[in-house]
Amino acid sequence: MRTQDYEVLSHAHQWLQQGDKPWLCTIVKAIGSSPRPIGSMLSCLENGLQTGSLSGGCVEDDLLERLHNQQIPNDKPLVVEYGVTPEENERLGLPCGGRLYILVQQLDEGDLPWLDEIINAMNERKCVIRHLDINSGKSTIKPVEHFATLSFDESSLQQCYGPRMRMLLVGAGQLGQSIAELALAMDYEVLVTDTRENMLAQWEGPEVSLIQGMPDDVVLQNAADKFSIVITLTHDPRIDDMALMEALKTDAWYVGSLGSQRTTDKRLERLKTLGLEDEHIAKLHAPVGLKIGSKTPIEIAVAVMAELTQLRRQAQ
Repeated sequence: MRTQDYEVLSHAHQWLQQGDKPWLCTIVKAIGSSPRPIGSMLSCLENGLQTGSLSGGCVEDDLLERLHNQQIPNDKPLVVEYGVTPEENERLGLPCGGRLYILVQQLDEGDLPWLDEIINAMNERKCVIRHLDINSGKSTIKPVEHFATLSFDESSLQQCYGPRMRMLLVGAGQLGQSIAELALAMDYEVLVTDTRENMLAQWEGPEVSLIQGMPDDVVLQNAADKFSIVITLTHDPRIDDMALMEALKTDAWYVGSLGSQRTTDKRLERLKTLGLEDEHIAKLHAPVGLKIGSKTPIEIAVAVMAELTQLRRQAQ
């Protein structure tokens, strides 16, 4: 599966190759509450075909109707504002006082090169930034090391695109199944590994990649870049510590481990004894998840995903 950004841009690319002229719509600014975060995109055709989301329904419907009726100029990118009046907010289902500013641009064959660059970069798990000149409608792409927040003013848009966050769960038990369910719903790519063939055979969670192998090898082969998350769940130091020994030395964005504070203290001592440097040990998030008093697998999964959400929002 791919990120929603990938799906939006790849559909636009496909439509262009078929000779259509799709519209690309992006939330560039929001005042008050917003049903979708800034940077959310929609690609669509005037006949109603669409992919992506701006609000969950009503804004998209209104925008498509205006495009179909040729009420929006197509000569250069244009900002369309929603939520100007309380009546409009109520009609469109927007939060009270909320405003959305949506940049609308019709694409043509001249946009295929930059779409190619972004799609190729995302396939290679690399990060790029698109600079759009509002007056000319021309886009340029350059690679960047880290994800950046969207920047917009009257003359330009700069938007960053990167690969889907990949989550490697070490341990195929019930908790792994609960985390996988939530992570997939939140647009993470999920892989599950376990050295125990019987645990993988008993997997009753969602359809994800199941990998049997030594955890250190699996980490290095699948979850070593800055868009990766590694979480150990087995409670078996022979499995968890092996994964952590490698994961903490990689560029993985987040490395976490399940266990009580007492278990965590013992784990930290073992990792130090095994020769892991302090700077690497300091990267470990343990006990994993926010402290919300969670006990059951689904509660722990909620705590884990809440912590990841909090960290990702803080980094934006």
